[in-house]
Amino acid sequence: MKVVFLEEVEGTARTGDVKNVADGFARNYLLPRKLAAPATDHYIAVAEQKATKEAKRQDRLDSEARERLLPLVEGQEITIEVLVGEQGKLFGSVTTRDIAERLNETTGVELEHRQVSLAQPIREIGTHEIPVKLTRNVIANITVNVHPEGGLPEPEEAEEEAEEEAPEAEATAEGETAEAASEEAAAEAVAAEPAAPVPEEETATETSDAPEVAEDTEKGNASQDGS
Repeated sequence: MKVVFLEEVEGTARTGDVKNVADGFARNYLLPRKLAAPATDHYIAVAEQKATKEAKRQDRLDSEARERLLPLVEGQEITIEVLVGEQGKLFGSVTTRDIAERLNETTGVELEHRQVSLAQPIREIGTHEIPVKLTRNVIANITVNVHPEGGLPEPEEAEEEAEEEAPEAEATAEGETAEAASEEAAAEAVAAEPAAPVPEEETATETSDAPEVAEDTEKGNASQDGS
């Protein structure tokens, strides 16, 4: 169906636009709400008048935004603190509503969350450049710093902690080296010890048994000869 738009429909058309749309979309949504009308000469003339008035109104809004709002918002830098887990991941996310509220507190400019152009919620810490639509044609750019709750450690503090940990690490390494050297020396000392000698008493005993056996043999032979 060919219709002329009497009001702006975001993402579809502006006032005065003539477009072909689906029949169901026209009958069930656009026509009942008087957002559009059949594209007849009469309704096209009506829509053009409304479009002219809308253009003048928009020019006035843009001028006011450039003069009064843009200097207050452009280049603003805001910080939002969030809870962060061990892996550096945010618990939840930073939304357009969070940014709009903080920007209102900082600048005093009343903004709706839909004016913050954020494709998806922020889920990472760091610095993010975000556009803010003051009007349809006037856009300000701001910086949003997402920090862990409590803030990031200062560089000097981090260096001091590193310096304090370094001597402890060196002392631990030296202790481990000394302990390893001591164990190695003990092992070498054990390996260098001579084998234990065989006791002399056992050898002597085995040797002394031989004459006794021989003596008994001689006595036996003498007895046989005498008989």
